[in-house]
Amino acid sequence: MAKGHRSQIKRERNERTKETRPTAKLSYARVSVQKACFVLDAIRGKDVQTALGILAYNPRYASSLIEKLLKSAIANAENNNGMNPENLYIEECYANKGPTMKRIRPRAQGRAYRIEKRTSHITIVLNEK
Repeated sequence: MAKGHRSQIKRERNERTKETRPTAKLSYARVSVQKACFVLDAIRGKDVQTALGILAYNPRYASSLIEKLLKSAIANAENNNGMNPENLYIEECYANKGPTMKRIRPRAQGRAYRIEKRTSHITIVLNEK
């Protein structure tokens, strides 16, 4: 049987399995998962300088959000993990579905149509070459 309080045991276990890759997450982004994935597919696996160039000239709205998120992940890698920004590349990037805001749009003859404003949770994980 393990010694110590349950929270202490969990804390020690989490320290052993701690994630060392720098990440950045944007929650509740007002863009659908499908539209965010178009941009994420373009930068997945690329080094960060190339990815920033792609995002700067991509006309989609999601690219501005992802560019800001990528810069945050680079800053996390540099400040928290002491990594060199020139050696970083995008190991993982994905968008998960967030909550959907439901709105009503009045239509002809007293009908009402539902408008679904979708949100997503976008995550970027970096690593060194």
